[in-house]
Amino acid sequence: QGNPVESGGGSVPAGGSLTLSCTVSGYTETPTCMGWFRQAPGKEREDIASIFTRDGTTYYAGSVKGRFTISQDNAKNMVSLQMNHMIPEDTARYYCTTDWGRRRSGYCYGDSGQGTQVTVSS
Repeated sequence: QGNPVESGGGSVPAGGSLTLSCTVSGYTETPTCMGWFRQAPGKEREDIASIFTRDGTTYYAGSVKGRFTISQDNAKNMVSLQMNHMIPEDTARYYCTTDWGRRRSGYCYGDSGQGTQVTVSS
């Protein structure tokens, strides 16, 4: 079982930017899918971005498309989420997740980290 570790959370004003990073370890090979989901208090998990490490295909939720960008580094053991033009509705705990294969939704549903808090003030 792998161990994604998130970093980069914090507080920003509306309109600001943050970059989250996730490093994974414990795998003998790079997971096929690496991505992010978020969860706000009292709300369900929202899958927001994923990238397929073998071909770079990305998926985004409508709520973040055009504002967030997911990318992977050359070693393929790290994934980042650049978040721009942030809004208060982006406030949530953000989790990095990995998976194997390609699910119909395009998102990842395997191991996840402990999460990092992101707060956007109005």
